[in-house]
Amino acid sequence: MANVDVSMKELMTAVEGALGVAVVDYTSGMALGTMGGGKELDLTMAAAGNTDVIRAKVRSMQHLGLTSGIEDIVITLDSQYHLIRLVTGRDGNGLFLYLVVDKARSNLAMARHQLRRVETELEI
Repeated sequence: MANVDVSMKELMTAVEGALGVAVVDYTSGMALGTMGGGKELDLTMAAAGNTDVIRAKVRSMQHLGLTSGIEDIVITLDSQYHLIRLVTGRDGNGLFLYLVVDKARSNLAMARHQLRRVETELEI
């Protein structure tokens, strides 16, 4: 099992083209930790904004009567992929991993695979 800092470091090194990562509490919108980012990628602001994305998707699923869980959400921008993965471990309820990668330097399937792997090992 890995803590938040170890998990974020692992994603930043294991995912080619990783630009930033955050562990976020989607009940409050607060980032528990961030790594990477910068002037053009404010991970704290993005964490709060993506909390709204998750809440909207959960509401939509409830209105539609869908009972399956959200595995991940992928947002494709011109030059980046933004990946949101809900933490499903015993202590992870209400948390998600947020990973931003450079579209030209990354492999989306591998980024999703690494995100899934790190999520299963995350210990809060």
